[in-house]
Amino acid sequence: MATYLKATERAEVAELAQKYAEHLRADEGVAEAPEKYFDEVIEIDLSTLEPHVVGPFTPDLARPISALKDEAAEKDYPDELKVALIGSCTNSSYEDIGRAANVAQQALDKNLTAKSNFLITPGSEQIRATIERDGQLDTLTAIGGKVLANACGPCIGQWRRLDVEGDTRNSIITSFNRNFSRRNDGNASTLAFIASPEIVTAMALAGRLTFNPITDTLEGEGGVQVKLDPPVADELPANGFDPGVSGYEAPSDDPAAVTLEVAPDSERLQLLTPFEGWDGQDMGDLLVLLKADGKCTTDHISPAGPWLRFRGHLDNISDNMFIGANNVFADGPGNGVNVLTGDTEVNLSKIARHYKAEGYGWISVGDENYGEGSSREHAAMCPRHLGARAVIVRSFARIHETNLKKQGVLPLSFADPSDYEKVRGDDRVAVTGLTALAPGVPLTVVLTHADGTEDSFEACHTMSDQQISWFQAGSALNKIAALNQ
Repeated sequence: MATYLKATERAEVAELAQKYAEHLRADEGVAEAPEKYFDEVIEIDLSTLEPHVVGPFTPDLARPISALKDEAAEKDYPDELKVALIGSCTNSSYEDIGRAANVAQQALDKNLTAKSNFLITPGSEQIRATIERDGQLDTLTAIGGKVLANACGPCIGQWRRLDVEGDTRNSIITSFNRNFSRRNDGNASTLAFIASPEIVTAMALAGRLTFNPITDTLEGEGGVQVKLDPPVADELPANGFDPGVSGYEAPSDDPAAVTLEVAPDSERLQLLTPFEGWDGQDMGDLLVLLKADGKCTTDHISPAGPWLRFRGHLDNISDNMFIGANNVFADGPGNGVNVLTGDTEVNLSKIARHYKAEGYGWISVGDENYGEGSSREHAAMCPRHLGARAVIVRSFARIHETNLKKQGVLPLSFADPSDYEKVRGDDRVAVTGLTALAPGVPLTVVLTHADGTEDSFEACHTMSDQQISWFQAGSALNKIAALNQ
């Protein structure tokens, strides 16, 4: 790591870490007898560890590559790999791309080219410029690879697929970090698998999901069966990194003189209006918009893909809020019940807009690991914009929980996860204890059911003093603006 930091002009960070190295390594007593300190100790023999492929539809469905063939047959996964994609911010280091290029070079030596569409998204301009200079990019394109812009691209659905139509069921494989339904191409019938860049490249050569480069062969020139060797690559470029072309544009020396004009009828840009601060009172008479059933990721809360054209227009992009979420109280993803009108199977964003227009705040309720996925701030901004006051879950994904805090939404967890079951669709909800809100001090949630009965339970939070000040100001941005006045 120190070598990498120095190669990327961060020698001072490496020196600081080395200075305090004794405090950064495992405690000797814990390392010698971990069973005394941990509930479970897992030992992994790295010499026997096999490459894994994960998915579809979730990054935690994993199996060794040797087990994929039987599972694909059992679950009828389409064997043809329509597209193989490497790069993006994940698995796009110099060594990552080098291993993929090593596989590609082996293919060229054996007169092989990719059978799947093969796309490469460099993780940064520095990586792109360096692998172009050092030849890896030429090697990857020589087997049929196509280089995309240094951006999120297909990883977040910024990808215009032309190889399949409509909702055709198909398989793709990527080295990206997420593979939720619809995420990469907007097609719920696309089965997206994830593997390392070298495995993805090898599978692109075969064009098949069930190809195992450890044991299987590819048909070379003249029908000769050839086998790929495990790839090798340099960890860092021998000639250092090429920073490439800088896209940085310095701000004005006189920010106050800058006038920002946005057309009032623009569909893609909208000036932000500060969220209202806390009124100093406990919350009461909140409505329940959604009780998520099972996995509710940031892709369920605020899908990307075609919606990202509205990422600069908060009101327009809020129309996608929860369109992928499964609601206990309604059929079909993205639907809910408007308790003010009695209408059922209504789009959740429309219900939220109606509640907000009638002066009601609302809460959403979630299961385990709520907000898993991308660090997408719109998954917190859109609910806040449409009237969310609190989110109560069994457990949070860490980044989404922080994003909710930054937008002034209370992120609460059931002290007893079974209290999730107490929440009904027609409840009126109160959150009490806010006037004494402090780190580590739980709040009380009171549910008034439609039949007049009540349930109450304890809800925990992880807010620091600083994060509590964000909530009180209405958002972190409000707090920063106040400090700068």
